[in-house]
Amino acid sequence: MILTDLPTGHSAVIVKIKGHGAFRKRMMEMGFTKGRVITPVLQAPMRDPIKYKIMNYEVSLRRSESSMVEVEPLEASHTSSATESDAFASNPANIIAPHPGQRVINVALVGNPNCGKTSLFNVASGAHEHVGNYSGVTVDLKEGHFDYKGYKINIIDLPGTYSLASYSPEELYVRNYLRDQTPDVIINVVVASNLERNLYLTTELIDMDRSMVIALNMYDELERSGDKLNYKMLGEMIGVPIVPTVSRTGDGLDNLFDTVISVFEGYNKDVRHVHVTLNKHLEAAIKSISTVIKQDGDISRSISPRYMAIKLLEGDSSANETIKALPDGDKILRLRDEEVAKIEKYSDEDIATMIADEKYGFIEGALAETLVKGDRSNAKSTELIDAFVTNKLFGFPLFLLLMFVMFWLTFTVGQYPMDWLEGGVGWLAGLLDSYMPDGALKDLIADGIIGGVGSVIVFLPNILILYMCISFMEDSGYMARAAFIMDRMMHKIGLHGKSFIPLIMGFGCNVPAIMASRSIESRSSRLITILINPFMSCSARVPIYVLLIGAFFSAHAAWIFLLVYCIGVAVAMLTAKMLRKFYFKEDETPFVMELPPYRMPTGKAVWRHTWAKGQQYLRKMGGIILFASIVVWALNYFPLKSHDSSADNQDSYLEMIGKAVNPVFEPLGWPWKATVAAVAGIPAKEVVVSTLGVLYTGDEEADDASLTQKLTAPDADGSVPFTPAIAMGFMVFVLLYCPCLATIVAVVKESGSWKYGAFTVIYNTVVAWFVAFIVYRTMLLIA
Repeated sequence: MILTDLPTGHSAVIVKIKGHGAFRKRMMEMGFTKGRVITPVLQAPMRDPIKYKIMNYEVSLRRSESSMVEVEPLEASHTSSATESDAFASNPANIIAPHPGQRVINVALVGNPNCGKTSLFNVASGAHEHVGNYSGVTVDLKEGHFDYKGYKINIIDLPGTYSLASYSPEELYVRNYLRDQTPDVIINVVVASNLERNLYLTTELIDMDRSMVIALNMYDELERSGDKLNYKMLGEMIGVPIVPTVSRTGDGLDNLFDTVISVFEGYNKDVRHVHVTLNKHLEAAIKSISTVIKQDGDISRSISPRYMAIKLLEGDSSANETIKALPDGDKILRLRDEEVAKIEKYSDEDIATMIADEKYGFIEGALAETLVKGDRSNAKSTELIDAFVTNKLFGFPLFLLLMFVMFWLTFTVGQYPMDWLEGGVGWLAGLLDSYMPDGALKDLIADGIIGGVGSVIVFLPNILILYMCISFMEDSGYMARAAFIMDRMMHKIGLHGKSFIPLIMGFGCNVPAIMASRSIESRSSRLITILINPFMSCSARVPIYVLLIGAFFSAHAAWIFLLVYCIGVAVAMLTAKMLRKFYFKEDETPFVMELPPYRMPTGKAVWRHTWAKGQQYLRKMGGIILFASIVVWALNYFPLKSHDSSADNQDSYLEMIGKAVNPVFEPLGWPWKATVAAVAGIPAKEVVVSTLGVLYTGDEEADDASLTQKLTAPDADGSVPFTPAIAMGFMVFVLLYCPCLATIVAVVKESGSWKYGAFTVIYNTVVAWFVAFIVYRTMLLIA
């Protein structure tokens, strides 16, 4: 609990001071140290400030300061009978050490994209977050916790960032989190084989003056390269303990968290505050500005004045806004402008560039003393593979080949376990038919639940295979190369290669893919990427494709799969081109993206990611799809038809709805049941197949036939529900029309406006109708 929540007259033990820098130092000088007993004595008439008793003297703190002190109430024996004087008499230092089991350490993982943070988070906390070998996987913070040697460790995985500037959303997000949440210890995850680039972020964290441990991750790669690093000496030089780790296997993590505890408890000898010294002109300006910032207690409590002074000199927009809101903000900004003018007299170079150069000079100097370069065979292997994979002749055909293989595996290999599951669902339906008496309950279970949910669950193997292929390409590092290959094409539609990663992620699920667009620095490019992402065919649509392709195009399954996905990509690109030309201003944001070394994904990591998606799919079966199936069954079951022959033609509620809406879709050749299925699929696309399953499973004819057979079997009037032309148009419509509710919410949230969500619903549906109409008519001509 925090000190402000401690009732008047009750005593507690100080666990930690959350504050920062001068504030934290001043509090400790006043006796606010871990283990001290403190008691609220009196509140001011307006409840602020509060008078406390500590070390046999009284001190007044504002609530804002008290909120930065974490305490643990004394045990019942202490609070009921002991006074602070008693405690002081028995313990001259007036310190009561809390039991280790009561200690909580809040740890934040900070590092560059693709440094292994999420792998470390997964291994440490037992979570199953997605790990990919390209930037932008962690698009929001992830929280986990675990018990370690008597401590409860709360661990936060923050988005990957190259710096703590406000250039991109993830940079600002990480900076604001570190400023506002003040974690007890930061674990700065750096790639051991790429220290010079990774340590730039470390210098910014040093500027922030926070308790920190460096996880020297992927240390096995550094050893294989032949490099020798004296990480102990490097840690002593920069004042931050360094621990080698291999997060993929968990090696070194015990040592890492032992070090976290030693830093938290304050007995690690490597910890000392070191300034990343800049040139004399910059240092003079920083000292002048930080001295004035220190006078504002609220700012200096949460963030280092030196760090804020550096950001002001760099012209950081977020820092400007923060300072401008202060009572003396204008004065500080004027002082900043004066100092900038002084520096510019000595150099024509941009100040932000000067600071970056000085920091890289500091890094080079530290590594010159501690790092001995060895053989670079690993880098040569990456260069050799890239020479083929990113080649202008082979790169794009190879990408298409990989997509084709992925779809071939999804349909052809997935067909075998799908048939087994379909047989199991059919066996269960037959069992119910044999042993349950006729009636509404039997129809609900057989037609509603088994017919609906069973029609969708059979596609689980196809979903798993698709995700396994995507996961393998992500973890290996190929996805970053795909972005590189596609940059020129993306540039033609007003975007760049970095937008390609969220679009490819959309093949899995549009929601995290839209969130991944946060890694795109340009707002206009980010919004365009968000708006075209729903045209990427997510895995929820795969059951629809497998069902209809299996029924009508099984001889060319992989090619039809690829064609459908290509239609989605083509519509997305055309939409992006129009948005850039008519709505968003021209954007010339440079394409800067890391190309990580190739790594062989572990089977465990690929399967863990794949099965996590499989679990999501199964949870949908027991949630929205089960609910939707029951609703669709009820609407199709009622009103019950009378035995009177004059009432034989009475329509169900669902048939009434379908026939009312169906004139809109008659130009596409749809039966009313297809219309109902498409409308029902708005909440979640899997519901399309479950709805077809409910509608066609409930037919009295051909009860033993599979759903595929029922879609191709003639109705009572001799008409066939689906033909190849209708099926192709239906797949294209489902590919392009209004995305699921979760995707719409993601669009609104990430764009910051409901107008973009409305645009997605209306524009996508209109486009879907026209493209489906063209496909349907074209198929009729060539059939």
